[in-house]
Amino acid sequence: MLEPAAFLAERVDAYDAELIDLRRDIHAHPELSWQEHRTTELIVERLEKAGWQVDRPSTTGLIADLGGDGTDSKVVALRGDMDALPVDDVTTDVWTSTVPGVAHACGHDVHTTALLGAGLALADLHRESPLPGGVRLLFQPAEEVMPGGALHLMSLGALDDVERIFALHCDPTVDVGRVGLRSGSLTSASDVIDVHLSGTGGHTSRPHLTGDLVFALAKVTTELPVILSRRMDPRAGISVVWGKVSAGLAHNVIPAHGSVGGTVRILDSDAWSEVEHVVREVVAEIIAPYGVTAAVDYTRGVPPVSNDEESHQILVDTVSDLLGERGAVVSAQSLGGEDFGWYQEQVPGSMFRLGVRTPGGPTYDLHQGDLRIDERAVGVGAKVLAAAAHRALAPPNR
Repeated sequence: MLEPAAFLAERVDAYDAELIDLRRDIHAHPELSWQEHRTTELIVERLEKAGWQVDRPSTTGLIADLGGDGTDSKVVALRGDMDALPVDDVTTDVWTSTVPGVAHACGHDVHTTALLGAGLALADLHRESPLPGGVRLLFQPAEEVMPGGALHLMSLGALDDVERIFALHCDPTVDVGRVGLRSGSLTSASDVIDVHLSGTGGHTSRPHLTGDLVFALAKVTTELPVILSRRMDPRAGISVVWGKVSAGLAHNVIPAHGSVGGTVRILDSDAWSEVEHVVREVVAEIIAPYGVTAAVDYTRGVPPVSNDEESHQILVDTVSDLLGERGAVVSAQSLGGEDFGWYQEQVPGSMFRLGVRTPGGPTYDLHQGDLRIDERAVGVGAKVLAAAAHRALAPPNR
């Protein structure tokens, strides 16, 4: 029998046509967060056929187990997210989205299919030679909404007995056949903030007789990001960016209400625990001179994804074995949010970036309706996930 990594790679290749067909099917039938019913059914049917023990503790998403004796054996988890985005698919492939206004513009169709491929290969290996521990697959709903479906699966026991976890995410800036790796912080925490101001309203000719709400709103919009960069440790990498501002309907009327909304992103976990209090304090200070009141709606989103060194090294060794010394590139740190960080607050783990760009082809962006991926990435992702899980269970002698 081949070495486990080679065996797993060979089995993934054997499933290549089936996986590509499944990825296209999922892409053509995208489902928004908490609505991934069809996708869940497809995965459940195929995993049960392959011999996995499947648990469906909620209406969308699933947990599947293979191997392990249920007592002292290690359990390694692999996670893939399933939901699509409220974005129009503007690609012209035959498998373009059939659901108006919904598309897999973040590559979760690839994540789901790669995880299934890893599961099929691991089941084949387990039949040939029992796994040296347990593997758990987490097909997660609702990654695209805050605070994310990870907390939902965790509340249902997804991490019970798990010692380590791995995941992948598409990266359209990396060529297919290569993966991005990074130890430590990979993504940032991501929160949502809405600041609502209220005043008495009045005429623009008499701002001294009323709270000048629009002026105060402008001060919040421009000053909050700047003040936070001085109140918080600059090494935490805090970033406040506004996405919406609204106030008033007439040129000569000071409105009584207005709001500004956006995101707060921060790279450091400790600073993340403090930032909400600082935001509320700073908003109160900014509006104090202007005769208005503020209500701050602050929604904690997701913590940073922070890859621990041992899990990272498992991926380094796995990628080197499967893809060669040039198979890995260093991933840049991102200010994007990813709810995989919730799992890492409970168990060590690592996420890798899966290259999906055709070499020499265009570079697309995530969360855009024109995203296209090189489908060879599905097999690469499946191989790395499967081999990393096996290596974590039975690390080779060095």
